[in-house]
Amino acid sequence: MSGAGFQVHGPHDHEVENASLQGTKAGAHAGVAGSRMINQIAMFTAIIATVGAIFSYMAGFTQANAGLFKNNAAIKKTEASNQWNYFQAKSTKQSLAEVSRDLTLSETEKAKYQAKIERYEKEKNEIKAVAEGLEKNATNWDKQSEDQMHQHHRWAQATTCLQVSIALAAIALLTRKKWLQYGMFGVAVAGVGIGIAAMLHI
Repeated sequence: MSGAGFQVHGPHDHEVENASLQGTKAGAHAGVAGSRMINQIAMFTAIIATVGAIFSYMAGFTQANAGLFKNNAAIKKTEASNQWNYFQAKSTKQSLAEVSRDLTLSETEKAKYQAKIERYEKEKNEIKAVAEGLEKNATNWDKQSEDQMHQHHRWAQATTCLQVSIALAAIALLTRKKWLQYGMFGVAVAGVGIGIAAMLHI
């Protein structure tokens, strides 16, 4: 019969041919799905890497600010300390003038020392106001430094989450595991959420 130009296939031949066709279709479908997954992960990684770079910059920026503000606080504290030393010196001079006034018998000398005492008292009040203002300023700088440090920790946490997400993306590409892809998305969402908290100073 083969000389007549056609062949008769048995049931087994039909099943083998059908299985082969189904395998080819499934392979093509898996290839398309795999390619789609690769494209999704690649796009996701690029976006997350960009967001992570911004978060990393903000972490460094807030850390630098925290250091700068802490330095400003230290300067103001030193200035306040100098003012309190100056205040103490005026207090000592005032005390000496009061003793001298009380010990002298001359009314002229008493009046002269009294004038000095009043002058020292006025100067002390002015110095005290400056010192207290500097202390308040130092406290404000300390508060700003603490706020910046808190924000820095938030940015650092967000950056770490995004780095873990990118690592999961690489493993998902190599293993083609769907649960790793879900994990990658979940960690990235957590990282972006922490970044938003940092932006809102929470």
